[in-house]
Amino acid sequence: MLNRSTVERVLIAALTSGGDFSEIFYEETKTSGISAVNGIVEKATSGIDLGVGIRVLNGTSSIYVFSNDIREENLIRLAQEASAELYSAPQGISFLLSRRRDYAVRDYSVNPLAIRQDRKAELLRHSSNHAMNFSNLITQTSASYSDSERNIIIANSEGNYVTDRVLRARVAIQSVATLKQEKQTGYKAPGIVGGFERIEQLNLEEIASDASRIADTMVKAKPCPSGRFPVVIGNGFGGVIFHEACGHALEATSVGIKASVFTDMLGKKIASDIVTAIDDPTLDGEWGSYRIDDESVLPRRNLLIKNGILTGFLVDRLGGRRMNADPTGSGRRQSYRYAPTSRMSNTFIDSGKDTHDQIIADTELGIYAAKMGGGSVDPSTGEFNFAVTEAYMIRNGTIMEPVRGATLIGKGSEVLMNIDRVGNDLELEQGVCGSVSGNVPANVGQPTIRVSEMTVGGYEE
Repeated sequence: MLNRSTVERVLIAALTSGGDFSEIFYEETKTSGISAVNGIVEKATSGIDLGVGIRVLNGTSSIYVFSNDIREENLIRLAQEASAELYSAPQGISFLLSRRRDYAVRDYSVNPLAIRQDRKAELLRHSSNHAMNFSNLITQTSASYSDSERNIIIANSEGNYVTDRVLRARVAIQSVATLKQEKQTGYKAPGIVGGFERIEQLNLEEIASDASRIADTMVKAKPCPSGRFPVVIGNGFGGVIFHEACGHALEATSVGIKASVFTDMLGKKIASDIVTAIDDPTLDGEWGSYRIDDESVLPRRNLLIKNGILTGFLVDRLGGRRMNADPTGSGRRQSYRYAPTSRMSNTFIDSGKDTHDQIIADTELGIYAAKMGGGSVDPSTGEFNFAVTEAYMIRNGTIMEPVRGATLIGKGSEVLMNIDRVGNDLELEQGVCGSVSGNVPANVGQPTIRVSEMTVGGYEE
């Protein structure tokens, strides 16, 4: 752990040759993990990652260095070298660090890392066996468990001095179903922030059964037709389309350098009147939540779109300088190895008025994308291509036969404008978001929505 005097000296050293802002980020993260295939444990890991990142800003120029050698003399040397790289005159900045502000989570009973690996292994064996017994078409299961305890110190030349401690844990279950030469998978991966008691509150049997149900259903499904259809996208993980195709384009990472389709669109209509979208890292106990961001800025609920009008962006310190905007508490990073940048947290399309059943009943012919998978997106245009892991035909207002191989193709800005129904069944699901500052925990979410028309890629035998 760095002492306060070392932190102060490093911050001062980072401004000796140039720069108008310096920051130090200390991190000690403990992790453990265990994985099993068909109920047999194959790997168990544990580790500690310890290091420091130092950032110096001068206007919109930035230098970032990091090291896992946390001796004071090494950190001062790195800070001085970073300052010299900015090629600007020293500004004689003086500051006084505030009293320590501690944002550590304390509302838990049992630290997940304190639980023995054999107890975690038994959870995986039980879940894997339950998934395997769902159907005779399930030919393989895999399950994993991971947890972490992250302790950080963030201090900067504005006088901020904060500490934080966050516990996270996640279970992932995947089932593979085989029928003749066809294989399909089902996947569920809930995550929690807090103590191990929250893992024990999860209904892992139900989660395992749902993963197998998806695989079993889709392996028996007929090929999805291709064409232009109304598409009803299910709640929860359906929000991955908004996250990827629209959310990243609302981050200062792209907006600040004018590489976003939504650059200069603030206050303009970018979505249907019934669409309101929010990013909220302050939600209690959610996977993407935090009490202080990785730049020592207090997070807040960020209204991104209100009734179709673009009302805000996600802004970090450097992005704010580029955009002449205040930070929104959205600065995040995977670890001390990454400079922070604007990132999503719990990002979702807000609830509407329709029920799921009303939306389905009002769709004569279309595709019901119940569960979404991975895909690719171009943030500068919003063009995307996403696989659907569980899909069904809608005929005469009723969900009918399952179809496999469906792909949703489109452009985020067009999809937002074409949403014509929004449900009242908002749900959040856990994921990991990747960007230039690494991989961070993030929730995606939405209620059931309907897009009036989308291109659906499929195939026919």
